[in-house]
Amino acid sequence: MPRTPGPRHRESFAERRGRRAGIDDPQVVLNAAARFLEVRSRSVDEVRRYLTQAGYRPELVAAAVARLTELGMLDDAAFARTWVESRDRARPRSEAALRRELTLKGIARELAGEVLDERRAGDSGRGGGAGEADEAGEGPDMLAAERLLQKRGGALTRIGDPRERRRRAYALLARNGFDPEVCREATARFLAPAQDSADDPSTGDG
Repeated sequence: MPRTPGPRHRESFAERRGRRAGIDDPQVVLNAAARFLEVRSRSVDEVRRYLTQAGYRPELVAAAVARLTELGMLDDAAFARTWVESRDRARPRSEAALRRELTLKGIARELAGEVLDERRAGDSGRGGGAGEADEAGEGPDMLAAERLLQKRGGALTRIGDPRERRRRAYALLARNGFDPEVCREATARFLAPAQDSADDPSTGDG
């Protein structure tokens, strides 16, 4: 009577690392890095950490990173700018929060500073001229805070209690790294139209 085959052995993480440590073909490591980049762009440090944690030999990891950099597939400056632009577009955050995120991605402090300086200059330009935005209190954090409140405005304006609406708006900004002064000012600006409407006798039923 034929024997029923047993369950297939599932390779453990340690076994996979051991197998990869024995690989000496640079193309295998390069292909692994390219697959990692298919989902989204990554920093040099992210790719290096991924390949190292996967178990590939250090010299092959270094060679793969160098080759991808040479091909333009790895570029920390482009990655940092894209990251900041994406955050500003989808989920605005404070400059301090963005700086922390870039640091966690392995972006050098000097480069992160340059990219955030560019962001600040860009927001000032949209305010009507270099320096004009900051003088009017429209620095990049204030503009980002207002963008975040606008994105979440629908849910906030449905809160009937003005004090709770203010508390929720302030908390949203604080969670995204904005300092107390920006939280207060942006919240006040966001809620002002609703307050003006409530105070306007012409909007009543009489």
